[in-house]
Amino acid sequence: MKESKLKNRNSIWFQENSAKVNINYAKNVCDVAILPIGAIEQHGPHCPCGSDTFNAIGIAEKVAEKSGAMLLPCPMYGSHPYMHWGMEGTIPLRYETHIALLEDIIRGAANAGYNKFIIISAHGQVAAMIVAVNKLGLEGYFTLGSTWYDFLRDDKTVLKDYMWHADEAETSLALYLYPEFVDMDLAVAGGGTPLIDSKWKIAPGQGTSPGSMYHFEGTFALPEKDDLAVGVIGDPTRATAEKGEKLVTATVNHYCELIKEIRGKYPCGINPLGFRNAMGYTGTPSIEYDKFHNEKGQLLK
Repeated sequence: MKESKLKNRNSIWFQENSAKVNINYAKNVCDVAILPIGAIEQHGPHCPCGSDTFNAIGIAEKVAEKSGAMLLPCPMYGSHPYMHWGMEGTIPLRYETHIALLEDIIRGAANAGYNKFIIISAHGQVAAMIVAVNKLGLEGYFTLGSTWYDFLRDDKTVLKDYMWHADEAETSLALYLYPEFVDMDLAVAGGGTPLIDSKWKIAPGQGTSPGSMYHFEGTFALPEKDDLAVGVIGDPTRATAEKGEKLVTATVNHYCELIKEIRGKYPCGINPLGFRNAMGYTGTPSIEYDKFHNEKGQLLK
């Protein structure tokens, strides 16, 4: 097989390689696969409806280039928190649809020899992503689900505020990754009506604190279609491409460090969980581990 400039693959993108290239890459070079996921959602008057998807793709491409991981095709649509539904410009998937979509993508990529999966989300769809990750775990698929801003935990290091929606953070990424789709002349600050004091809620990208819930653990907000005047929460006028570059660079470095650890501990061909069972625990009284693991599922030295 012809050696390519990208370490035995023609592209970082799975869909741009032949099946033979993808299989060979997983077997001999790297069997870590990244799945970027976003959404089609209105992002105020200044950013495109594909912002979440473009952000996920932009971050994931840089991670794949630097880490050597394979990049799986990104589905354009995603699931949404309850308060997003009904907004003009937003096209939500039902939770069951999105959970099944993630499961099927991971199962299919595993069939080509990929054994470690990292989902990089740029949209608030943890309700579906966490369920999918746990269901896949029952079947023996090693899958890590993450949302870039919570993975980074900027906690107002680069930003003046936490990450909300079509705001300083998301608009900064847009200005850095796809400025041709952004019209800053239309950028205006906006906000919603909180139902309880913000001290009880951990904001996106905020460091954790005692006595608070994650921002998707409750019905903290009114439906946005009724409550938001311009479809924005936060202040996009504070956004700059320089901030976007800092956020992306820091996020990419964290993901690459994670992938380096995974690749070092589990070489090509090793599934960290040590088994595959399409029926999960419901289809068998016990799990049969592969030759790389003992009867307790622990990796052999």
